[in-house]
Amino acid sequence: MTGANNFSVSGYGPERASWTRIFARDSVARRLDWPILLSAVALSLIGSALVYSATRNRTEINQGDPYYFLIRHLMNAGIGFGLMVGTIWLGHRTLRTAVPILYGASVFLMLLVLTPLGDTINGQRNWLAAGGVSLQPAEFAKITIILGMAMLLASRVDAGDRQHPDHRTVLQALGLAAVPMLVVLLMPDLGTIMVAVIIVLGVLLASGASNRWVFGLLGAGVLGAVSVWRLHILDEYQINRFAAFANPALDPAGVGYNTNQARIAIGSGGLTGTGLFHGSQTTGQFVPEQQTDFVFTVAGEELGFAGAGLILLLLAVILWRACRIARETTELYGTVVAAGIIAWFAFQSFENVGMTLGIMPVAGLPLPFVSYGGSSMFAVWVAIGLLQSIRVQRPMSA
Repeated sequence: MTGANNFSVSGYGPERASWTRIFARDSVARRLDWPILLSAVALSLIGSALVYSATRNRTEINQGDPYYFLIRHLMNAGIGFGLMVGTIWLGHRTLRTAVPILYGASVFLMLLVLTPLGDTINGQRNWLAAGGVSLQPAEFAKITIILGMAMLLASRVDAGDRQHPDHRTVLQALGLAAVPMLVVLLMPDLGTIMVAVIIVLGVLLASGASNRWVFGLLGAGVLGAVSVWRLHILDEYQINRFAAFANPALDPAGVGYNTNQARIAIGSGGLTGTGLFHGSQTTGQFVPEQQTDFVFTVAGEELGFAGAGLILLLLAVILWRACRIARETTELYGTVVAAGIIAWFAFQSFENVGMTLGIMPVAGLPLPFVSYGGSSMFAVWVAIGLLQSIRVQRPMSA
């Protein structure tokens, strides 16, 4: 069966499956990874409750409507879900052929941020704003880095010409990743740079590239961090965040305020929490940016260790199932894409939760699926679509 609304399930031979064959053995629905999908949906719904709790009394930002952020969070999740469906429909192999276009568009949008069209929000010039809509192009750069590097590193291996990517191919892949990373560094968006570095390392490890590249990049990363510090590329507020991380007692009413209030909120939740919408820290608006970067503090205070642990468990399920997808696919391209997403989700989740607990520096990274924000929500759902596509299009025998 062929047609505009059909696409290859196995990716091999003439076998096709229609969206109408819902319960057939080879249907899309039967081949989806449902634990990943249900976990992502659950996280988005939990996030909507936490975002609502954090913003319903914030009249200075919710425009007098207590449901302002709740409605938009659900809309973002719905759009993200649609993007996931579209990604599955297109397939990761089709997107592989479109990588040059996606990569060029991503870099172009990030360059626009550095022009007068760019907007500064919360001290970071990494937004494009037009017609009341804000877009953060750096979020989508994470996807294009993964797809671009995977395309290069797997090109000759999947074709059967080599067992592992050679040094020239690795160098080309690193050059591809370096361009958007340098643009992000000019913003500067330290959190996205940290995620991008972890993505690059994860992709290289999964591709089978020589370990010399991995150790060399680690050394280059340390040298680069020292250079960034000495050349004063970071803004003052970013330097202050690292200073507060190194010394939590430093200026508790200033640069250390966010972290201190976050730890108080989480610590007051106990085992079962104070109850949804009944957290004193949240209701009293003591924690800044609680609907975005510090949304985990709402869970810790109002849902307690049990609720916060549930969020971590759902994230762990996504990572576990993503690891299975990476291991079971028969093509290096799919393995590398899945590994890049795993590295991205794992590090960003650890950094976000860690900064609320004071074990990581504040870096302005959202908690996947849970934090409020359209660009981040769209990006993580596209990543889920890529994972599902890799699983759906693998051979039936895999």
